[in-house]
Amino acid sequence: MSAPGVQSFTQQGWDQVLTKVKRALVYLDAASAESLHWGCGSTRLLEAVGSPACHLREFEPAAIGGGAQQPKAVFVLSSLLKGRTVEILRNIICRSHFQYCVVVTAVNHDVHLTANHVSAVAAAELEGQQPVFEQLEEKLCEWMGDMNYTAEVLHIPLLLAPAAPHLALTPAFASLFPLLSQDVHLLNSARPDKRRLGSLGEVDASALTPELLLQIRCLVSGLSSLCEHLGVREECFAVGPFSRIIAADLANYAPAKNRRKTSAGRASVVFVDRTLDLTGAVGHHGDNLVEKIISVLPQLPGHTCDVMVNMVELTALQKEEENQNVVAPGCLAQSNDASAKALWEALLNTKHKEAVMEVRRHLVEAASRENLPIKMSMGRVTPVQLMSYIQLFKNNLKALANHCGLLQLGLATVQTLKHPQTAKWDNFLAFERLLLQSIGESTVSVVLNQLLPLIKPSNQRTSDDYSPEELLILLIYIYSVTGEFAEDKNLAETEEKVKKALAQVFCEESKLSPLLQKITGCDSSTNLTFHFAKVALDELFTSLRDIAGARDLMKQFKSVYVPANHTHQASYKPLLKQVVEEIFNPERPDPVDIEHMSSGLTDLLKTGFSMFMKVSRPHPSDHPLLILFVVGGVTVSEAKMIKDLVPSLKPGTQVIVLSTRLLKPQNIPELLFATDRLHPDLGF
Repeated sequence: MSAPGVQSFTQQGWDQVLTKVKRALVYLDAASAESLHWGCGSTRLLEAVGSPACHLREFEPAAIGGGAQQPKAVFVLSSLLKGRTVEILRNIICRSHFQYCVVVTAVNHDVHLTANHVSAVAAAELEGQQPVFEQLEEKLCEWMGDMNYTAEVLHIPLLLAPAAPHLALTPAFASLFPLLSQDVHLLNSARPDKRRLGSLGEVDASALTPELLLQIRCLVSGLSSLCEHLGVREECFAVGPFSRIIAADLANYAPAKNRRKTSAGRASVVFVDRTLDLTGAVGHHGDNLVEKIISVLPQLPGHTCDVMVNMVELTALQKEEENQNVVAPGCLAQSNDASAKALWEALLNTKHKEAVMEVRRHLVEAASRENLPIKMSMGRVTPVQLMSYIQLFKNNLKALANHCGLLQLGLATVQTLKHPQTAKWDNFLAFERLLLQSIGESTVSVVLNQLLPLIKPSNQRTSDDYSPEELLILLIYIYSVTGEFAEDKNLAETEEKVKKALAQVFCEESKLSPLLQKITGCDSSTNLTFHFAKVALDELFTSLRDIAGARDLMKQFKSVYVPANHTHQASYKPLLKQVVEEIFNPERPDPVDIEHMSSGLTDLLKTGFSMFMKVSRPHPSDHPLLILFVVGGVTVSEAKMIKDLVPSLKPGTQVIVLSTRLLKPQNIPELLFATDRLHPDLGF
């Protein structure tokens, strides 16, 4: 078996689940389903169930219970077993005929004790015992109607959805996003005057809401399990105030401290706040096909990292829109198809042009293996050419079955290349480059003035013009790349002009998108007045100012903007690139903005002694494995950049990129303007 990694960690977890599911009715929540989707695929789960009379079902209040012929159920849940989650469990079981129930939770028992307000001292005395799980087992038997029936509650750390050996996401934490300055005001409203926080830099774990603190602890529990699987003792580092809280929690997490005593390997875990650089998240400079696929194709329902691929082309159905929902959509995750998986990883790791050629090569080879009448053509790859190769498989069921994964990726490529939004990608890129040049030569007010003519009501917009949502993406780009700026007398005036123009556009939209509904608080444009829209935009611009000031607390990573000089145009330098370059700086200076989180007295003594003795402080480049966790999402291009950069700076170092979700530009406004950052829904 290959060295432990994110894929073996996820597969090991699902292997444990698969031993429990024989002839069972299996209920999955959305995050667990996403982990299964990327980790080993639903086919393996169905094979393990092994009974045609049993089914996979979504874990939700309206879920159908089990009939008399379905005596066994397995519930695979990403959340704490508390509150609403337990209510749904009870309701499903009470309307079923189960005699054997297994409940799997991705959150370990220690966190359940924390959620039930058991003190650290009392929790330590319970070592080896699992009273919360045992109590629930009794309840399960009670709900099944017979205390002699069988119930099991166990923890399996199904944290990750591994997109590639170097990249994994945490679907259960897709909404986790670093705090903004405005969140400090909300936290202060619940604190006495004497203990008011002055800035984001002063926010620590004790200042957070109980729900957010518990969400962080659930994440930390999963990350500790990953480090256990990797066999490493981790040193924790942080870039940014929110990452500092997460890194400190992992460093001081009691089960992790015990585990580290016996770990043979070493790793550095560096957490980075996404808010320090939103330019990379909303920008269009990534020359990567997968990034475009994720950006333009519709999201797979219930998923945060995969898309729907229209498969109608491979059927005998007409291509009318109503038929699109008749055929199950394809997707990008191909965990059980070695050939498709190889193509997927090639697409992640190559530039757009090479990726399209790679799709053609795989299709040609597959068609040749199946003896399909392929006509070779060299030169530029076109969507028409790729479609002609895909169509060869259409009436050959054996060939279709053999290469189904590959055909899904091929169709995803064709649909993306033909999508009108792909042509717009270059428009965005051109405008972003223009903005970069303007920022160096002008004030923010001048840059915003360049945006004003682009703000058009729906009845004046063509397909080349920017929608209100796309204008928000451009605004986030401007404020994030500019960073801290001097207040000029024209700025407030120009911002007012932009707000008024956007408010008018919002009011004239024929239909408000889900994002505009969230921002304005109105479900219909007919109910939206100019006043309401303007108030919403005042709040939105407060968020934009917070974004511009996100790096104010940094000393070294103050800017992602590189001004023009005699030889180069102005450019954007990703914060993640700066962080990785600083970690592997051959001079090994003490990192200024990459803070080490002490895991107890020994570390504190080392830090103290280092002031007057030759005691080296922990450095993130000390270990052969670097785990970089971006809190708030990462793009495909950023993951590729990190994967390529680390070996070039320090050969032999392995890197794993983890993040809460795979980002597309449209995600950032949704995450920024979410109202539940401080009070995440934990299911109770």
